[in-house]
Amino acid sequence: MARAPFGSFTAPASWRDNRAGAGQVNFVAATHNAMLFVDDSAKAQIEAIRRKDGLSPEHFVRVAVTSGGCSGLTYNLTFDDAMKPDDQLFEDNGERVVTDLRSFIYLANTRLVFAGGLSGTGFTFENPNAARTCACGESFSL
Repeated sequence: MARAPFGSFTAPASWRDNRAGAGQVNFVAATHNAMLFVDDSAKAQIEAIRRKDGLSPEHFVRVAVTSGGCSGLTYNLTFDDAMKPDDQLFEDNGERVVTDLRSFIYLANTRLVFAGGLSGTGFTFENPNAARTCACGESFSL
């Protein structure tokens, strides 16, 4: 049984990483009712990239926040197929999204969207935690 901040909590089997042993829970954010969300447009683009690059269904989207960009923090979006010890796993709209615990502090309740338009085409983040974003949408600050 995993310990939640406000009492005890038994994680469903689908949240457990059996490779970590003893049913270690990597889906910590579920105890806080926070998530990362995947918009339909992002889901379609993720599937297209997987097909184009020959990635297996085991590959998930990894999102990280690093220092940089004109607003101070920037997003890093990659595909990966290996979980790390501090990874947080989320599933929304049929897509798995993984982030490290430090990045999740900045990403809680963020929606991944794929947009196209006059300012360019690409993945964007609708981040309710961002106090300010740059014009290109690739960096933010709290």
